[in-house]
Amino acid sequence: MALYVQKFGGTSVGSVERIKAVAEKVKGFRDQGHQVVVVVSAMSGETNRLIGMANEINDEPTPREMDMLVSTGEQVTISLLALALHKLGVAATSYTGSQVGILTDSAHTKARIQRIETEDMREDLNDGQVVVVAGFQGVDEEGNITTLGRGGSDTTGVALAAALGADECQIYTDVDGVYTTDPRVCSRAQRLDTITVEEMLELASLGSKVLQIRAVEFAGKYNVPLRVLSSFEDGPGTLIVADSDKDEDSMEEPLISGIAFTANEAKFTLLNTPDVPGVASRILGPIADANIEVDMIVQNVAPAGDYTDFTFTVAKGDYKKTLKILQEQVLPDLGEGEVKGDDNIAKVSLVGVGMRSHAGVASKMFRVLAEENINIRMVSTSEIKISVVIDEKHMELAVKALHKAFGLDKSDIERE
Repeated sequence: MALYVQKFGGTSVGSVERIKAVAEKVKGFRDQGHQVVVVVSAMSGETNRLIGMANEINDEPTPREMDMLVSTGEQVTISLLALALHKLGVAATSYTGSQVGILTDSAHTKARIQRIETEDMREDLNDGQVVVVAGFQGVDEEGNITTLGRGGSDTTGVALAAALGADECQIYTDVDGVYTTDPRVCSRAQRLDTITVEEMLELASLGSKVLQIRAVEFAGKYNVPLRVLSSFEDGPGTLIVADSDKDEDSMEEPLISGIAFTANEAKFTLLNTPDVPGVASRILGPIADANIEVDMIVQNVAPAGDYTDFTFTVAKGDYKKTLKILQEQVLPDLGEGEVKGDDNIAKVSLVGVGMRSHAGVASKMFRVLAEENINIRMVSTSEIKISVVIDEKHMELAVKALHKAFGLDKSDIERE
């Protein structure tokens, strides 16, 4: 007998019929003698509907009341799923985040889990019940309902698995695993049998939307086996494991595990800025003060050494706000220089633990892009990642070319 925590997203519970199908799937595990904790999201579209109503009433709703409002979406789903399980003869009890004892800090709309009370859940499980928990939410020390941010149900699932010592946390979604890249862009993308936590963290941070990054961090920190599966078809999915759980041969074999990409980028270049100590802080300080996250940074030194060009990227949604800060605060402070902005760019990234032991990945990537006449604007690297900024219009071409060049098109995932 094993203990599974199973999380079903909004699409998986998007209608009464789909909730019934989830109940059947859960019953299958119970019939095999396993203990099951189910974490569910709100039905697809429900959270957006609630947020829309709030904005119609008040275009600046307070975070506490927003948490109170949007947390109700999951409450509907847990009760419907419990009723569906009862109909199938399966004992089940539903709990909100506060009822089950998910204790968080008080950062409304983006709370972080501090601890989880497991005693009541263990009693229910030992009594043969399925425990159905509302994802995405918890309660702070003052008894206020909190939410974990969009996609927070993944984090709830992994956190419960860690607290309960579950054998596996299964994330059911509308895809059947983690792919080498987005199949909607590259039709020859292949599902991976396994991927390391470190690789998944990079892919999630670089634009892959399969899992919320906080959920992957939780899985890595507490060594929770994490599997991505489809709600709509049977299959093994993709198992996300710690590096130490992969044998040496499999660690050496895959050079690149996946290609992530995003067009949600904007680039700024400050031309002819003084090349003096502290200039980076004077440029990025006001950006940080506005709570704008900076991604890639490149600083060039002019031949004379007196002036430099400073380039960085932010999320595309922060483009206008960042441009205003640069024009009204940074340039006047520097006393000279010019700013140029571009919000028609994309970032394409290669990710793979095999980079640690293989040279030449970057040169091959650059050669492939050059052969497609794609100009590289910026480059950023880490131990297992290489990212390039290119013109947005070339994004899909770059992904397809790199996917083929690094052998990811092959059904047996043989890398070159």
